[in-house]
Amino acid sequence: MARANWVIEVNEKLENVMNIDNSMEEERWKKRAIYKLPACVTDLNKKAYRPQAVSFGPYHHGEDHLKTMEEHKHRALLHFLKRANKPLQVFIESLTDVVQILKDYYYPLDMSWQEDTARFLQMMILDGCFLLEILRIGTHTLDDYAPNDPIFSSHGKLYIMPYIMRDMLMLENQLPLLVLDKLIAVESGKEKDEEFVNNYIVKFCFPNDPVSSLGKCLHPLDVYRKSLLQKNVGKEKRRSRSRSRRHKEGSNIIRSATELNEAGIRFKKSKTRSLKDISFKGGVLRLPVIVVDDATESIFLNLIAFERFHVGAGNEVTSYVFFMDNIIDSERDVAVLHSRGIIQNAIGSDKAVAKLFNSLSKDITLDPNSSLDYVHKKVNAYCKKAWNEWRANLIHTYFRNPWAMLSLIAAIFLFALTIVQTVYTIYPYYHNNESPSPPPIVVSPTPSPPVPSPPPLSSKPPSPHPRH
Repeated sequence: MARANWVIEVNEKLENVMNIDNSMEEERWKKRAIYKLPACVTDLNKKAYRPQAVSFGPYHHGEDHLKTMEEHKHRALLHFLKRANKPLQVFIESLTDVVQILKDYYYPLDMSWQEDTARFLQMMILDGCFLLEILRIGTHTLDDYAPNDPIFSSHGKLYIMPYIMRDMLMLENQLPLLVLDKLIAVESGKEKDEEFVNNYIVKFCFPNDPVSSLGKCLHPLDVYRKSLLQKNVGKEKRRSRSRSRRHKEGSNIIRSATELNEAGIRFKKSKTRSLKDISFKGGVLRLPVIVVDDATESIFLNLIAFERFHVGAGNEVTSYVFFMDNIIDSERDVAVLHSRGIIQNAIGSDKAVAKLFNSLSKDITLDPNSSLDYVHKKVNAYCKKAWNEWRANLIHTYFRNPWAMLSLIAAIFLFALTIVQTVYTIYPYYHNNESPSPPPIVVSPTPSPPVPSPPPLSSKPPSPHPRH
């Protein structure tokens, strides 16, 4: 009997599917943008995906450790309504028109929220007004709050806002920007363009950076992601298509920063902070500056999760994290990048930064058509050149250890002395054998003086005395 019912149920669903064309099916998947993450993702780092200070949306609403913030949400709603000088009913009616669209953002959405529309709308308005007040207090001062307000004051801005910002960038803790658009439209009496709320979020997250056009965004995490990637998109897409044809297995693995430095590659800061602004030319690898702090791990994990579950979001953040994990193996690699101003360490030791990047890439899949594939190949090709490989091996073998370096210098010095000694030893021998013999010296005999001939002998001896 159960089998027969199941067959009937499947046949009915099949008939419905037959009547649905591809465009309707595509539209159905487009509605989803905020996801409840499976245990296979959250079990790796539960703290990174679970809000610690405030809940936005249905997934963590009502959790015990977040209930204290509900009081502040109600106070923010009252200040928002007072400033807007509009009745609450007008805001409810505005969101009622799009309530099903808002529900479709969440996948999956518990049946209790699907059936209780009034409760869902109440949550959307409370969370939306609170988030708007947070964004506004983060960019300028709201003078209708008490100076000692625990949240909306200078004290709250210093001690509470960092935790709220981290929570508002978690995938399970997102609020559709459509909520904020509707609230602002009723408050101001006119529709705002899509960049209005985007600018609020960008100024809150990056107060010192210029604001640029991001286009239509889904929620605060999507705004944050697009802001990190803001660059010349068209040019990057064309390059990505041309690279995909040349992708080979294993080409996305490159050496560590220390090894690349030994191979003669220089590291420099990119001209922008975009995570896509990574290039390699003339032995120079340019990387964007990144500030690593206590929220970095949570933000990157949620950005990676969004790219993983939202079809069409892209893979740029995942590719960047994979690239950084490849070139960072130990604290020595972090030190190299830190010395070039690429990594700004705000969490303590270089070893902690290395551990962070190594943990971010667990269980992630890299798109073979990644925009960084071309950079991977150029770096690998440079390292495989004979001179660069020899240079890297020499430095790796002899110049990492000061004693090995001293031994090498001593060996070279002794070798040079041996050569000099050998030259001085054999030089005289070769010099004597190779020099021409001097011509013989001919000495002419000097004429000797004439020898006087003896006097002739007489028969008589001479008389001793002459005669007179």
